[in-house]
Amino acid sequence: MTMLTMRRWMAGVLAGVLAGGTVAVVLTQTTPATAERRGHAPIVIGHRGASAHRPEHTLLSYETAIAMGADYIEPDLVSTKDHVLVARHENEISGTTDVAAHPEFADRRATKTVDGRAVTGWFTEDFTLAELKTLRAKERVPDLRPDNTAFDGLPEIPTFEEVVKLALEHGVGVYPETKHPTYFDSIGLSLEEPLLDVLNRYHVRKAYIQSFETANLRELRSRTRLPLIQLITFGGAPYDWIASGSTRTYDDMVTPDGLREVAAYANGIGVDTRRVVPQDASGKTLEPTTLIADAHRRRLAVHVWTVRNENSQLPADYRLGNPASPVYPRATGNVMGWLSRLVELGIDGAFCDDPAMGRAVVTGRSA
Repeated sequence: MTMLTMRRWMAGVLAGVLAGGTVAVVLTQTTPATAERRGHAPIVIGHRGASAHRPEHTLLSYETAIAMGADYIEPDLVSTKDHVLVARHENEISGTTDVAAHPEFADRRATKTVDGRAVTGWFTEDFTLAELKTLRAKERVPDLRPDNTAFDGLPEIPTFEEVVKLALEHGVGVYPETKHPTYFDSIGLSLEEPLLDVLNRYHVRKAYIQSFETANLRELRSRTRLPLIQLITFGGAPYDWIASGSTRTYDDMVTPDGLREVAAYANGIGVDTRRVVPQDASGKTLEPTTLIADAHRRRLAVHVWTVRNENSQLPADYRLGNPASPVYPRATGNVMGWLSRLVELGIDGAFCDDPAMGRAVVTGRSA
């Protein structure tokens, strides 16, 4: 048994323990999914690492995702004042670090307009890397994931370079997202150059680059052969379109003509699961859309986000337990059944907060 095979086997066992026996149900399902018929199993992307089990965007989280069998680990990237890329969900860090407890940085608190929205707090671009390294990460959603708070105050903010080195050490891929590229361009801290510098310096070949905007992906297309992923939310529009005065939205992007345009610069789309399986007003799933088939006709991969364990994060018909219980919102629902449904529909990959759950489904279906 190779190390990679053993890692994935152990991930399946771990998922079984976490799911309380749900694995046995999933492993009996052998109907091949569209993606599998196309010659490959869907990839498991550790969303912000293993954010269901460790504070997101920390080396602790990425290490856990790797141990759980993730094919790729996903850092969201923002810039420091001295133009070093670090992994944070947002450039405003009061919710993910202990910065508010550092009196020496009290005067850095500010209100800024990011992507047209006023945001108040502390921002990575106002700190050097050395200063950020004096902070410690904490759980972003403690009410949903109280167990993760046991790790508050332990991990540093990792650089993108540190994440890449970790991925290469363990033979997994990286899936970086450029956060707010128009904003960072406007303050002279473009994300694309340091991103490519790290990837090229370490000769990274197993990677996807993703963005909710379009202009930076078009720019990257002329500068790298790595696959690019156009992210698409359930509503709204790319901020670079809004900034240019365009009235087009993400809805236009998922039409046949829109997908044809995306295929001219990207290799795939990363979409909210509701773009694939809509939900009614009560949160119950409706009939699937044709998006996966439409994208595949344009030779675009389809990666979905985000598959989460908690009842409050799942469609209503995949929730488990007693709704009257005070812990029902954060209790684990039928996440494996939900992901299995998405795999059946033909997705090419899934962003999972719990990569062990994702690995158990994918490995079980291909067994």
